[in-house]
Amino acid sequence: MRLYSTLSRRLEELPEPPGPIRMYVCGPTVYQRAHIGNARPFVVAMWLRSWLRASGYEATLVHNITDVNDKIYAAAPGASAELAARATEWYLEDTGDLGLGLPDALPKATESIPAIIRFVEQLVERGYAYPAGGDVYFRVTRDPGYGRLSGQRPDQMAPDEDQSPLKEDPRDFALWKATKPGEDTSWESPWGRGRPGWHIECSVMAEEAFGPAFEIHGGGLDLVFPHHENELAQSRALGHDFARIWMHNGMVELGGEKMSKSLGNDVSLRNVLDTWGREVVLLFFLRAHWRRPIELTDETLAQAKAEVETFRNFFLDAEPGVEDGERILRSELAAVLDDDFNTPEALALFHSWRAREERSSLRYGLELFGLGSIAEPPQAPPEVAALAERRRDARAAKDFAEADRLRDELAAAGWEVRDIAAPPGYRLVPRT
Repeated sequence: MRLYSTLSRRLEELPEPPGPIRMYVCGPTVYQRAHIGNARPFVVAMWLRSWLRASGYEATLVHNITDVNDKIYAAAPGASAELAARATEWYLEDTGDLGLGLPDALPKATESIPAIIRFVEQLVERGYAYPAGGDVYFRVTRDPGYGRLSGQRPDQMAPDEDQSPLKEDPRDFALWKATKPGEDTSWESPWGRGRPGWHIECSVMAEEAFGPAFEIHGGGLDLVFPHHENELAQSRALGHDFARIWMHNGMVELGGEKMSKSLGNDVSLRNVLDTWGREVVLLFFLRAHWRRPIELTDETLAQAKAEVETFRNFFLDAEPGVEDGERILRSELAAVLDDDFNTPEALALFHSWRAREERSSLRYGLELFGLGSIAEPPQAPPEVAALAERRRDARAAKDFAEADRLRDELAAAGWEVRDIAAPPGYRLVPRT
């Protein structure tokens, strides 16, 4: 299998199964409800783990929670810990409703403070970092390869956003920050009470999970610089190889007025799930290659919904008792997924399988992407099933007026009744 790496700027071969394949994918900073863009790295990582395991790999996914950060302090002065705990629950609830399961580990930055302090101490001892007024900064000029990930030249880089006069160089970045007024969480350190900088958290959490070298580091394209550039610099400064392949997914681009009608400009993952449903959200992501941007509009979501219904109707329209057979055309799927995890080509293949009536293969493919529910017959609630039974009896008695009335009642309850020859003589389908 080959995956594109931002670091090498080429496709890199994974080792042969069973690997292992160790993946660290940056998670959210928890201070509000996650937006739909936050979901994309989670979805891509969960899908990739699913495919790797199906391919015989020992794949492990670590997805961190950043629960101490400037954004959290700003959002809840004096109560940042409470907000972070609540927002973590929101994130786990909302991503859980995608139906893809959980990563293998969800470490929190606040659980890694002793390891972070040790890591910073080593950087100071080696001259890559320096204390200044309770802060500790990384010396960018000490790393001759700085910019290797983002492609930026250090002499052309803008200063770091933290413009402390204590810094030796405006491009240096914070590894440890002294506690400021209004910040309600802090820890003792050799430099006084404080808390970690954002970038050091992920270097430490990744290495705590996997050691100083692992196969894949992922996250959104917006993290290439400065976050991932700084992670790489910190770890390389200690002689660690760190991640071999860097996967950066394209951004979710918002469609402005085109999306306001359905979502009311609320692009939280919660609102998109509640408005369109998990199957539509997953198929929406499936339609774009993971490295490319994807536009979120009413139109693109409606297109995803139409594809969901096309696949669902394919399974619904199969005559009861028709056997799918045992053939799974896995090699056809491997040809596209093993080549940089090309999900749009996989989706096109699924439509080809539908046209060729390869039900077993299609069911297998949909299940890999958390969409197996599309192939399952919908289960109507007992009161709806009772209405359908009464309608069937009315038709058998040639009371077509009553049958039509019951059809309308079913429609009002959100169900369509389709007449078929096989018992029980009808099929119930949720209205879309």
